[in-house]
Amino acid sequence: MNRFVIGLLSLLLLSCSSGEQKSAEGTGVGAADCAGRCASASTFLSIADVQRIIAQAVNEASARGARATIAVTDRVGNVLGVFRMTGAAPDITIPTPRGVTGGLNGITIIPDTMAAISKAVTGAYLSSEGNAFSTRTASQIVQENFNPGEIGQPAGPLFGVQFSNLACSDLNNRFPANGFGAGPFRSPLGLAADPGGFPLYKQGTPVGGIGVIADGVYGLDENVGDRDQDLDELIAMAGSYSFAAPINRRERVTLDGKIARFSDIDFDDLVTHPPNAPGYASIIGVSGLLADIPAYFLAAGGILTGTAFGQSASGIRPDSGNYPGADAFVLVDNTNAVRYPPIAGSDGANALTANEARQLVRSALVVAKRARAQIRLPLSSPAQVSVSIVDTNGVVLAQARTRDAPIFGTDVSLQKARTATFFSSANAAAALIGAPSVTYLDAAGTTITIGDYVTAARSFLGSPTALADGAFAFADRSGGNLSRPFFPDGLNGNVNGPFSKPYSAWSPFSTGLQLDLAFNQLVGHVVHVRGGGADPDQNCTGNFGGPGTIGQLANGLQIFPGSVPIYRGNTLVGGIGVSGDGVDQDDMIAFLGLHEAGQVLGTINNAPPGMRADQLQPQGTRLRFVQCPQSPYLNSSAAQVCDGK
Repeated sequence: MNRFVIGLLSLLLLSCSSGEQKSAEGTGVGAADCAGRCASASTFLSIADVQRIIAQAVNEASARGARATIAVTDRVGNVLGVFRMTGAAPDITIPTPRGVTGGLNGITIIPDTMAAISKAVTGAYLSSEGNAFSTRTASQIVQENFNPGEIGQPAGPLFGVQFSNLACSDLNNRFPANGFGAGPFRSPLGLAADPGGFPLYKQGTPVGGIGVIADGVYGLDENVGDRDQDLDELIAMAGSYSFAAPINRRERVTLDGKIARFSDIDFDDLVTHPPNAPGYASIIGVSGLLADIPAYFLAAGGILTGTAFGQSASGIRPDSGNYPGADAFVLVDNTNAVRYPPIAGSDGANALTANEARQLVRSALVVAKRARAQIRLPLSSPAQVSVSIVDTNGVVLAQARTRDAPIFGTDVSLQKARTATFFSSANAAAALIGAPSVTYLDAAGTTITIGDYVTAARSFLGSPTALADGAFAFADRSGGNLSRPFFPDGLNGNVNGPFSKPYSAWSPFSTGLQLDLAFNQLVGHVVHVRGGGADPDQNCTGNFGGPGTIGQLANGLQIFPGSVPIYRGNTLVGGIGVSGDGVDQDDMIAFLGLHEAGQVLGTINNAPPGMRADQLQPQGTRLRFVQCPQSPYLNSSAAQVCDGK
């Protein structure tokens, strides 16, 4: 049976069970009609809500003879409760897809609680009022082909997003002493691709996420052509009852014409009826206990109340004047001070000014407002994104977002801006050569020298000075072309790009340069959570808790589209990154945001056409710079809007 027929059948099955699902959705007037403006001071997870979610999940696990660890977060990543059932396995295993070892493949030392929290964060961070995505959705969009298993198709549209929102990020917050505060917060393992993480909704707006680990394996789904009965997903589904995503936001969003898979099961697949679950008071101490997780949750403090998204306590609130007319929201700290107000660059005479940084963000948000969204419903919705501006040192000069942009894009937009700037600079080679080596935890103790990626890139591009001369401008789409296990992307069996592992050694848990730069800090954080060392520096390029070595990439590398470098004439002065919608929309908003800011200011511009990476043709195949949607605007027939700019 082909996948088109499977997709149609899945829609029919969802429609047939809509009565059960409707009763299990978030409650409230107009819940199904939210389109970006339903979050309010009254939409948050209460302590009673979290208790109910945990109790429903525990009841389903018990009925199946399973022992689960269950985490609940709010929308910005505050960990509200982690419940470990008696007898739950304390550690999880990352599998070895196709037998691939190295990277994170085969690791067995990761605590179950880190996996459960990462799943909950992923469900919360990928979702919005316009779309509901799960960890199963994440699995679908990060593999070498999209859909997974469809040979000859390009990589997933968010290829590499699993290594975002990392524990070493300098943007995502760390919990204060009381374990609670303004977000967004880091995720212990980045974003998860293992089924068993769902968003949680109330009154049509996301208020958090649930993550479950019960099978002991933190993996992914390599075959979307069937329907699994995944234990983690079944238990998480039970927990989400009455807080589930509205039905019209699940498996209705398409990516490149393919349906985004939300879940392989539904409430009819449960062996319990969640509303009949025993109360939380009857399971605490009997079925299990709240778990202490260093850096994330203190059991002694009990279950916490979630923050209301869009209010200052959540860490994201409306802008108060920097971006007039853009309906912008900004990050704030626990004192309600803006974390990234527009500032001037730190990198010399050609540095971006605060006014230029402000205009860049505003222009990008204005482009987003008139752009047709790709991953949102209803179809007439404008794009919802986060925008970050950096200088050539990677310093954040400004950041803002639209009100309902998914949270994951906050960190990712900064990764993208920094990545485009870094690879367009003249010091990328020296920085990579100076980065600490990596030793995997595989049986062979494989050691990776980061500088070898520079050698590979120079050979692949046919340039002995590549990454050291600043001769070419690399957008994230360009660097992403070089970071796939097949080049050109999707042509299975071809050689790998120079920043990727060869396919025989590649998996979503070992991508190449992207993971290797952050590997030491990621493993160092696992050791810290296990009680064995200091928490890593807030720089993802350090060495097992030591200081970071590449300031330009402090929150890690990103390898899917949505950024361009910023120039003053022919001089690199920074980068703009956009994340939150379809990758072509992200590309367009970054590219046109810079173009239109340049028209207003007359001082900055996109890279001159002769410098753009699409002038390069390694292995006889031209790299891409950006790719914009053909007819991208709402209420306009304008087409090919990026051409000639």
